Amino acid sequence: MEGELVRQAEILFGRPMPRRPPDRDVTSSASATPGGGSPRDTPPDSTSPAQAAAETAPDNVPPQLRMNMSSRQQRKLWHHVESIENFWQTLEETEPGIVARLASLANERRWEVIFLTKRPESTGATAQLQSQRWLESKGYPLPSVYVVQGSRGRIAAALGLDIVIDDRPENCLDVVVDSRARAILVWRDDEKLLPGAARRLGIGVVKSVGECLDILTKVDAREQESAGVVDRVRRLLGLKETARA
Repeated sequence: MEGELVRQAEILFGRPMPRRPPDRDVTSSASATPGGGSPRDTPPDSTSPAQAAAETAPDNVPPQLRMNMSSRQQRKLWHHVESIENFWQTLEETEPGIVARLASLANERRWEVIFLTKRPESTGATAQLQSQRWLESKGYPLPSVYVVQGSRGRIAAALGLDIVIDDRPENCLDVVVDSRARAILVWRDDEKLLPGAARRLGIGVVKSVGECLDILTKVDAREQESAGVVDRVRRLLGLKETARA
């Protein structure tokens, strides 16, 4: 998504959009999005880029759009995105072929998969339907998609999920705080920029979805010992049980 947003911003503003590094501070999405309370009460000089993005975008927009943009530019970009018919069906895979691989493994291993996504509506079909069509076009038939409005952790707890995979630290934090699910963070940036709290809170870290699927396949292998699935994931990620939040 972010790559396409950068492209749309450059089309809209007619110039390259500089990127900023990810925030090293892991904060709950409940406190970094509108309705969380604290961002709107924070003095402008102390507002983080993630908070500024959240304040100027629609309530269901992912908070960490990593471009150096003014509040006015943020609003203009999101309004532009909302005007693109079926925008969410236009995106490319970050890892080509990964959706089809996930579909194949889920079918072979009898995994039950739910896709959680946080995105605003655009013209055309609903965000949920666009996401389902996109997944089908990439090789995942009959996907279950839930457009998230609140904490992923509470959703994981309500649905009894074992593992939640996400590429945003604040979403993984929600999972470890609000549920018993194991959170795995897909971190494609320099490891030096990894938020320090991630491993301390028991969040597993991988460099790609492909690496994550390799781990889950090992967890699910028949020859594995009879320990619980979450315990096996923890060991393969090099996490200690005491790190659990």
